[in-house]
Amino acid sequence: MARAAVKARERKRERLVAKYAAKRARLKAEGDYVGLDKLPRNASPVRLHNRCKLTGRPKGYMRKFGISRVTFREMASAGKIPGVTKASW
Repeated sequence: MARAAVKARERKRERLVAKYAAKRARLKAEGDYVGLDKLPRNASPVRLHNRCKLTGRPKGYMRKFGISRVTFREMASAGKIPGVTKASW
């Protein structure tokens, strides 16, 4: 499980990206690259990293569910994800 500070930092970045999204789009449309440079670095969506919503694990992230593969497997085995069953053939 990731440290609480790492998860908090990522949430803070997400809020910054959302806050400056409209301004960033307007500056890009105008071609004002000097104005874009003045925005905070963490306001760029490129700096976001997908993390598991439950554990904060940065690798093995499944976009469709928003969790890591490890958490997905645990939850699927426990029957907590609707429509997911263990494959057997």
